[in-house]
Amino acid sequence: MNEATTNKGGRRAAITRLAATAAALAIPLLASRAQAHTDKPHAPKSGPVVKEQKDWGIAGDAKRAKRSIAVGMGDNMRFTPQRIEVRQGETVKFVVRNDGTQMHEFVIGTKAENAKHAEMMVKFPNMEHDEPYMAHVTPGKTGEIVWTFNRAGEFEFACLIAGHYQGGMVGTIVVAPAGKA
Repeated sequence: MNEATTNKGGRRAAITRLAATAAALAIPLLASRAQAHTDKPHAPKSGPVVKEQKDWGIAGDAKRAKRSIAVGMGDNMRFTPQRIEVRQGETVKFVVRNDGTQMHEFVIGTKAENAKHAEMMVKFPNMEHDEPYMAHVTPGKTGEIVWTFNRAGEFEFACLIAGHYQGGMVGTIVVAPAGKA
């Protein structure tokens, strides 16, 4: 056996070992990513809700919610109702029910924010996220969001799980200026 053949065999063996090591390291990463948006709920929220002003409002105080709005989500990639009207300054408790057989979520935001987040969910479908304007609901269960709409305008609620937003799982929230119906 000459020296060139020995070097080729050594390089081939080194490349094989490197590929095997990379594959072994990647398997746990893939397994952990696959758990985020399964039919298992996210970890329960710990501590008080962080109230951060968003373009579409701020986390509300449940004691101030004068109205409860039931929202259904289904595997047909639709919400019921698809349009919700509130008044500026109103605090609403959304009771979100998953009537489907797969995980769905209810996320309030602007059209631009939801589209951006939905795009990220396509790239990273198993990323975990938990904000006061989001409810992740397993099949047959309900979730709640209490939100104060302190800004007038037209906003959106959507399911941002990869493929759901793109399948039309979007609704509209119209916030009428204070003093208007």
